[in-house]
Amino acid sequence: MTTKTRVLFICTANAARSQMAEGLLRAKYGDRYEVFSAGTRKSRVSARAIQVMKEIGIDISHHRSKSLDEMSGTMFDLAVTLCDNANQICPVVSCAKKTIHHGFFDPHLTPGNNEDLIQGYRCVRDDIATWIDTTFRTPAQ
Repeated sequence: MTTKTRVLFICTANAARSQMAEGLLRAKYGDRYEVFSAGTRKSRVSARAIQVMKEIGIDISHHRSKSLDEMSGTMFDLAVTLCDNANQICPVVSCAKKTIHHGFFDPHLTPGNNEDLIQGYRCVRDDIATWIDTTFRTPAQ
């Protein structure tokens, strides 16, 4: 039996981008990756993130926001910071063998009304999905 690669996605509040990344990687390549997410602080999972993930058949409504402190003592093969703030706070994640950064726009900052915001979340979700396919489709050598 092959051991799964352990991946931790990190954002500031563990509310949207890191939650969507966790759900996407688990749904697409969960046979090869054990996936987690956390924030430099915790808040709550965004209702809009839950909504746009449900639109593509991925249910993250059971996810909860977690802080990096909750991950102490757990080792990861890879940590990925998904926002510039998280990258500045923890450019190297001590519980990970390797840390990389790939920033995505904060969908909560999308200007406009609620429908504009939802569209912003969809765009970020799709950007993350494309990046995950490019980065994780082929198993690490």
